[in-house]
Amino acid sequence: MNLSQAAVGLTRETLVYSVFSNPSSSNSNFKSQRSLFFSQSKSNISLSSNSKTRTLTCSAADTDQISPAKSLRLILELPGVHQGPACYDALSAKLVERAGFDYCFTSGFSISAARLALPDTGFISYGEMVDQGRLITQAVSIPVIGDGDNGYGNAMNVKRTIKGYIKAGFAGIILEDQVSPKACGHTRGRKVVSREEAVMRIKAAVDAREETGSDIVIVARSDSRQAISFEEALWRSRAFADAGADVLFIDALASREEMKAFCEIAPQVPKMGNMLEGGGKTPILNPLELEEVGYKLVAYPLSLIGVSIQAMQDSLKAIKGGRIPPPGSMPSFEEIKEILGFNDYYEEEKQYATSTNQMLRPTGYSPASSNIYGIQQSTPQDTEQRSQSSQDPVVEVITPDVYSGSGADGSRDPFSGIWSRTLRVKITGKDGFEKLDVRIPAGFLEGITNIVPALGGVNIKELLNNAAGEFGGKLLLDFNDTIGDRIQVFLE
Repeated sequence: MNLSQAAVGLTRETLVYSVFSNPSSSNSNFKSQRSLFFSQSKSNISLSSNSKTRTLTCSAADTDQISPAKSLRLILELPGVHQGPACYDALSAKLVERAGFDYCFTSGFSISAARLALPDTGFISYGEMVDQGRLITQAVSIPVIGDGDNGYGNAMNVKRTIKGYIKAGFAGIILEDQVSPKACGHTRGRKVVSREEAVMRIKAAVDAREETGSDIVIVARSDSRQAISFEEALWRSRAFADAGADVLFIDALASREEMKAFCEIAPQVPKMGNMLEGGGKTPILNPLELEEVGYKLVAYPLSLIGVSIQAMQDSLKAIKGGRIPPPGSMPSFEEIKEILGFNDYYEEEKQYATSTNQMLRPTGYSPASSNIYGIQQSTPQDTEQRSQSSQDPVVEVITPDVYSGSGADGSRDPFSGIWSRTLRVKITGKDGFEKLDVRIPAGFLEGITNIVPALGGVNIKELLNNAAGEFGGKLLLDFNDTIGDRIQVFLE
């Protein structure tokens, strides 16, 4: 269980989060042994630390419902650097969470690619970003930091953006100082607004947070390293910290030395790094190196969208060549269903079973064992058990044998045209409630007695032969079985 899963929705009076370091570990990012425990004593928020312990205590009012932002702030208080892959839809976010990460980012680059198939050059709108973000945050329990681009306008637009991202469930938001339309990081053509306007955007974001009573984490990003100079980027970062930003981020730093100099300004404010996979301007450092430089958060913006594009291209080449993707290149169907929650769905569905779907899905129902009609396949033992109790389902289905429509000599007989017709089987209980109303191709003959055992011994083929030339819903059978249910069979 990750930190956020433990924190979200807690209702105890006091939450105490402790991190105990293991001095023998070579990687301080993985030194911490995380434990989350509860105390009944009431306390205000406090933070104490020494070389081996770091404890964050929150009052009862703050832990009645741990918000995504509070979960993210807990992560920011932990030692070491924290990795956050960038997602672009609900599924990719869910995979990040399943992989054990404590939080993730949304990538405007990747969302623009996946949602619009367009470059990240200002095409995607605030409305599209917040809509995609809502789907992402609802799919996971870990905190998500949203890409807020340049706030989609002036300071007033920034306030609207902050409030919209809060309602969408984001734990944090990244705001940059680019002009509109913006340009993607690490690409050409970037321009930034004036110092004054850039700072006012952050102040507007802080004001919007206070007006809503939220604690969303504001990540202030500057693109002025490429647009103007490294010194300008440092100046703006200091000003963003003074304006109330919670995390600082300079995009496209060009060397390890620049990264270190950036981490040394406003030391009380955490720094975020961006490891652009595939070849950006910033050196790619491993988590140990990033922690040594002084970073707290690190984003990996292209990994998921990049490998997805490659995998889809490879699969399409295989299909076009008359093959299917090799087994090792994709999860099995069972694994895909597990990821998407099919098994959990079926378990929860049992709580709301009614007499109708109990009939269609008897005890022991398993999706893997169901046939093309979605109804439990029968066995001789099942049939014997069901005959012993009128309370059990009276209708079972197995995959029927197919009538070929050919004679022994291979010739087609007149009955072969029956494949264009539909056989309707309707069962009405003696209480007047409908138990079954199913339509199947009329050519499925041998299995019909498994749909309705009471039809055993009836020569269905002869009835169909006699009615083969008739149209308009011919009633073939209409009778009551031994338990009083009315069974009707129509040829449509």
